[in-house]
Amino acid sequence: MKIDRQSKILEIIKDKEIETQEDLTDELKKAGFDVTQSTISRDIKELGLIKVLAHDGRYKYAAMDKDTTSPVDRLLRVFSEAILSIDYTGNLIVLKTLQGSAQVTAAAVDAMNWPGVLGTIAGDDTVLIIARNEKTVETLIRGFNDIRSR
Repeated sequence: MKIDRQSKILEIIKDKEIETQEDLTDELKKAGFDVTQSTISRDIKELGLIKVLAHDGRYKYAAMDKDTTSPVDRLLRVFSEAILSIDYTGNLIVLKTLQGSAQVTAAAVDAMNWPGVLGTIAGDDTVLIIARNEKTVETLIRGFNDIRSR
């Protein structure tokens, strides 16, 4: 069932411009799949779907290209494409991302295993990074900007 559902998801996002998890849920229900938002959220994460700019200026779900060699490379690519802005206060860094991209962006930060990162918390379009101390914030931001500019 999961393989069929995820295959259908890939087919749907290839054929239609799907902006939200709700849109994807509706399309899957039309195709005969009884799904919940949490199932869709897990599928999006497992499939590595990202939000990309559509021709009309809105963002839509898309599958990542398979041209990268490792999961870490894919996460770094998503990270570099998803970040809209970086700001901070004290030892807290806030990353604003494309809508629906915060969790995969936080996963990329976690995968970096940087010693200055104590942890991450992700919403829909915002990631909160807790730095070990205020001294490491500038170094982390410089590192994030280096990845973004690749």
